[in-house]
Amino acid sequence: MSLSPITSTFKRKNFLQTPHSGYHWDGSDRRFFEGWYFRVTLPEHRQSFAFMYSIDDPAGGTANVGGCAQILGANEQYFCRTFPNVKTFWADSQSLALGHWGKVNASANNSNNYIKPRYLNPEEFNATLAEGYQVTATWHQGKLQDPRTKQWCCWEYQIQPVYGWGDDTRGQLSTGGILSFLPIFEPGWQVLMAHGLATGWISWNNQRYEFNHVPAYSEKNWGGSFPSKWFWIHCNSFNKYPDLALTAAGGKRQALWWLESVAAIGIHYQNKFYEFAPWNAEVSWEVAPWGYWWMTATNDYYSVELEGMTNQSGTLVRVPTVDGLQFRCRDTTQGDLRLRLWEKNSPNSPPILQANSSLAGLETGGEPWQETWRSPVSAVSRQQEAIGY
Repeated sequence: MSLSPITSTFKRKNFLQTPHSGYHWDGSDRRFFEGWYFRVTLPEHRQSFAFMYSIDDPAGGTANVGGCAQILGANEQYFCRTFPNVKTFWADSQSLALGHWGKVNASANNSNNYIKPRYLNPEEFNATLAEGYQVTATWHQGKLQDPRTKQWCCWEYQIQPVYGWGDDTRGQLSTGGILSFLPIFEPGWQVLMAHGLATGWISWNNQRYEFNHVPAYSEKNWGGSFPSKWFWIHCNSFNKYPDLALTAAGGKRQALWWLESVAAIGIHYQNKFYEFAPWNAEVSWEVAPWGYWWMTATNDYYSVELEGMTNQSGTLVRVPTVDGLQFRCRDTTQGDLRLRLWEKNSPNSPPILQANSSLAGLETGGEPWQETWRSPVSAVSRQQEAIGY
């Protein structure tokens, strides 16, 4: 299978680059992390692969300094590889492009020419690196080994972006709104690609998965602190709706000197973006510590309801904290999800969209919480409004 990191499709659709696509570190020595999440869903195998990359305190000199690659793989198995040397991490400040070099091949190491960490064409990457990864908006490649289990994971796939975060009418938008450009909220959050199509292969536990035009997704976060509490819902592999993509999240985040609880829902479908955010909608939720996610939202034109469930135990993954990466997040990529969308001016009509999936990403995280988390707005009243009462 011949693949190229830059496709003519992406060149034609370059407008899909979202705000905040570039690396945010300003070179200072303040507490800082940046993290990226890339997911491919393989409906034929009923599996997903989620790649999570992070860099902590890139200026160095702290106990938290370093990079990490985590993978939530087939059957929700967990893989983790750390990169203590931040000087072998590279990222572009203007566009989505990053990588971290681990072990360099002996032949490249013996070369008289020092190779500065940067993007390499796929053949050069394989010849130069024994371990590492690199990713752009249209290409993702890597090979890593868990030194404890000796398990290898290798992958190469091309990405054709379909939806960023927005549509032709409004252009590409900041997921966190216009204020996300100011140092007000921690952390920042941006959906980079709500939906794309991936073609390539992943080798996992000695099994090779080859795929062609399967759902792909990417997002990122950055800053000096992570939410003390959050939840997340994602799916772009719905039954009978290959063009539908959903991302929703809520969290208790730092805003200057106070904490606030906020949530948002974004839907891309048939070249249209349905946005429900704090600045244009009322959003409410009821989320259990694990197992149940419910959200509803209403803006001037539409109402939406989401319901996610799982009876799986989920998998713990590491997230940034003030003390570095910690297991404070639980994920599943095989959650059940129902989505319903109505026109607000036709409350008694059937939903304009009803969709289901059993391959949804569901997550809760932060400091341990024992009770169902209910939004400040009455969830009951919001549910009644969503179903047309």
